[in-house]
Amino acid sequence: MHLYGTQTINAKGHLTIGGTDTVELATEYGTPLFVYDIQLFRERARAFQQTFEQQKIGYQVAYASKAFSSIAIYQVAAEENLSLDVVSGGELYTAIKAGFPKEKIHFHGNNKSEAELRMAFEEEIGCIVVDNFYEIDQLKKLSEQLERPMNILLRVTPGISAHTHDYITTGQEDSKFGFDLNNGQADKAFAETVHHAFLKVMGLHCHIGSQIFDTAAFRMASEKLVKKMAEWKEQYEYTCPVLNLGGGFGIRYTEEDQPLAPSEYVKEMIQTVKTVSADAGFDVPEIWIEPGRSLIGDAGTTLYTVGSTKEVPGTRQYIAVDGGMSDNIRPALYGAKYSSLLANKANAELTKQYTVAGKCCESGDKLIEQAQLPAAEPGDILSMFCTGAYGYSMASNYNRLARPAVVFVENGEHQLVIKRESYEDLIKQDVSYNPQVTRR
Repeated sequence: MHLYGTQTINAKGHLTIGGTDTVELATEYGTPLFVYDIQLFRERARAFQQTFEQQKIGYQVAYASKAFSSIAIYQVAAEENLSLDVVSGGELYTAIKAGFPKEKIHFHGNNKSEAELRMAFEEEIGCIVVDNFYEIDQLKKLSEQLERPMNILLRVTPGISAHTHDYITTGQEDSKFGFDLNNGQADKAFAETVHHAFLKVMGLHCHIGSQIFDTAAFRMASEKLVKKMAEWKEQYEYTCPVLNLGGGFGIRYTEEDQPLAPSEYVKEMIQTVKTVSADAGFDVPEIWIEPGRSLIGDAGTTLYTVGSTKEVPGTRQYIAVDGGMSDNIRPALYGAKYSSLLANKANAELTKQYTVAGKCCESGDKLIEQAQLPAAEPGDILSMFCTGAYGYSMASNYNRLARPAVVFVENGEHQLVIKRESYEDLIKQDVSYNPQVTRR
């Protein structure tokens, strides 16, 4: 079994994370429970940054916080000198409440509302990543009304399809995101913004997909975008100082996954940008990247309590846990695979194969189809690895299940950073029906 980050097995045969016994965490905080290895998050952030510094090139590493957004993780990101990628007014509001440096916030999204854009101006954030012509019109109007400047990046689709699942591929031409680089949309967007009084075009942005295990697509995207910026320099006598190559760096969910080290992705990007820039007579731009999953994904582990079991003779044996698609939609949504172990029997022999089922009222609520585990009993603690990205952030109250608590662990200490929802929390927005009230 592959362990992640600071995970070990102690003398009791229990899984530990950050020097903390996970069985004790489950007892204290209840289950389901998200446990984040903050030391691993810090190490990943520093690995990306150190590679840029060794290569002596300007950069920003922005945490793509849609992977997991909370006040506490934003505060840790700030401690690590990361920038921040937000995609909604809610994420931006959370970042402001966390005290995150506003000048290092980048605002993404394909349908930002006027209220969200106004908030970005009023908070004087670092950059807006512009996604479409409607947004350009909104930005022009707002910036002129408020008489405030705003840095922008133009998001483009470079026509490169990374080798990933269709649902998480975003860089190909047929995408809801960005201006197409090949049909003239990007050129038109640049022409409409480059000389605007309040909008400063910093450069181009792309995101070619997620869970990518090689560097070829990043090299191709880097080459196309640098050549386009060099072309605009010649045509408009304007140099874009920034190239944002997005994220999508893969992590190891199971033994089948073979991700590269963060340094390998970054080195390839830098070398390509330097080479193409030199060939085009273009100043090497500052490179920005947006790791999300690769910073936080395998730093997260979900703890569940095993409940009922069911054997289908000749077919499979089920164990059910006290969470499911309400706290991790990815297996049901697109067949995502995970690995696991019994945290209270971490050294026990793997004698059984189970399908781990959730408790939601859906036949498709299966977290792991083929989990190799010791013989499981009610009350065992199942740990499911690499749930740090898109687990809690996509959690729901389906079946009126309360969202789990979240705990950070580091250096033998643990801290509650998101409280478990209560039943009262589930109904706090409900309003009782009154048949005497009518509307016309």
